[in-house]
Amino acid sequence: MKPIWIVDDDQSIRFVLEKALLRENLPTRSFTNPREVLAALAEAGEDDGPQVVVSDIRMPGGSGLELLDKVKQKLPGLPVIIMTAFSDLDSAVSAFQGGAFEYLPKPFDLPKAVELIRRAVEESQREEVAEERMAEAPEMLGQAPAMQDVFRAIGRLSQSNVTVMITGESGSGKELVAKALHKHSSRANGPFIAINTAAIPKELLESELFGHERGAFTGAQTMRRGRFEQAEGGTLFLDEIGDMPFDLQTRLLRVLSDGHFYRVGGHIAIKANPRVIAATHQDLEQRVKDGVFREDLYHRLNVIRLRLPALRERREDVFALTRHFLQQSAKQLGVEPKRISDSALQQLSKFGFPGNVRQLENICHWLTVMAPSQVIESKDLPPEVIGTAGAEAPRPPVASAHAAAATTLVTDFDEPFVTPMPEPFNISPAAKPIVLNGNANGLASNGWEADLELEAQALLATGCSDVWDVLSRRFESKLIQTALLNTRGRRIEAAQKLGIGRNTITRKIQELNLE
Repeated sequence: MKPIWIVDDDQSIRFVLEKALLRENLPTRSFTNPREVLAALAEAGEDDGPQVVVSDIRMPGGSGLELLDKVKQKLPGLPVIIMTAFSDLDSAVSAFQGGAFEYLPKPFDLPKAVELIRRAVEESQREEVAEERMAEAPEMLGQAPAMQDVFRAIGRLSQSNVTVMITGESGSGKELVAKALHKHSSRANGPFIAINTAAIPKELLESELFGHERGAFTGAQTMRRGRFEQAEGGTLFLDEIGDMPFDLQTRLLRVLSDGHFYRVGGHIAIKANPRVIAATHQDLEQRVKDGVFREDLYHRLNVIRLRLPALRERREDVFALTRHFLQQSAKQLGVEPKRISDSALQQLSKFGFPGNVRQLENICHWLTVMAPSQVIESKDLPPEVIGTAGAEAPRPPVASAHAAAATTLVTDFDEPFVTPMPEPFNISPAAKPIVLNGNANGLASNGWEADLELEAQALLATGCSDVWDVLSRRFESKLIQTALLNTRGRRIEAAQKLGIGRNTITRKIQELNLE
């Protein structure tokens, strides 16, 4: 991890923060004035810059607010925490308009300061993952007439600031279209901020969108900027807008109407100027009729509608997409790209793809790992493709503990789809098969919980005294390996998907010998 840069002319402040962060395994680098920081930034490469900057406001040789402005010009996504005495709070609050992450009033409580810095580190790491995703995102592929219409629409809309509504099934590439609209617009140098309104609890969504003032609710110890402020001068992508709570729809309508909003607990109107792009997989007209989506907000968002076709509506693109994803997966894994036979491509193109392009990408990643030879044949395709070729909405096959490659259901936001995963628990060689309801192995009918029960029974029957540790280690290993496969080995993103901390997944990888 890159170091935390501490900027303060007070040696005691630098010393205390350095020692506290060192105990948390957070590297640091200290400076006595802004000039030193700017010189270090000028010399720093992409991999040795700061993870977070913590700066005092008043220092000999320069102001922390001036440093904030210059740092944000060079690294707009870098979190900057401003330290200030209580007499400087007015200037600290004004710093938020310049993009400060938070302010840290002096004298500060050391554990709270460390907690704030750790939150800034997590935010910085999320920004790095988002930038990595944007850098890796391929140019949109598609020769089908439906996709050519989409490309033409992107070309026309990219030079306009008009609000766009993107509709289409989950996994069809709505966020990719939103990024393309941003990338080719006059706002390309501004931030692209994406938020999934269905993935955030209702009680947190308002603060996430509009920010909050200090003391607005329990736990709001500092003021926080919302997504609308973060997207200033850029693009705000509101994914799954159809799931937004009804009362928040009113606040969103107000922002879209006059460009002003209030932070939670705030009394000063804040002006925001992001371009808003919304997306949904739902039928908004029907939700308006059902009374769960405001009609006036629907018309405000639905200025220009851009519909993305499902992959089954453009089967001719499966060939090019498959070859592209196989090349991409090989590059990510550092292996030789695999080729796919024409017969396998034909069979793959007949699959229904309920998960659309995202599912095809996952299948290609699985093939790169699991296919036994360099040329992928029809027999090497995942079980759900082989068993249901040509079906529009295939049901996932039941996973077997003895299958060389089993399948499981995974969820991206709120739409499940079938994706191949590594095999689940394997019965140990020493364990004897257990007859259950006439089935010699007792598996392939009751899901992984039944498999786990049988494995536990088999180990207990052998007199094993550490069943808990054995099965826990195997469960954790498989869970982490599956998450890393899903994120192409990116640990931070895997930890976020699993709901655990970055340090936790790193420690588990070491403990379980998964390096």
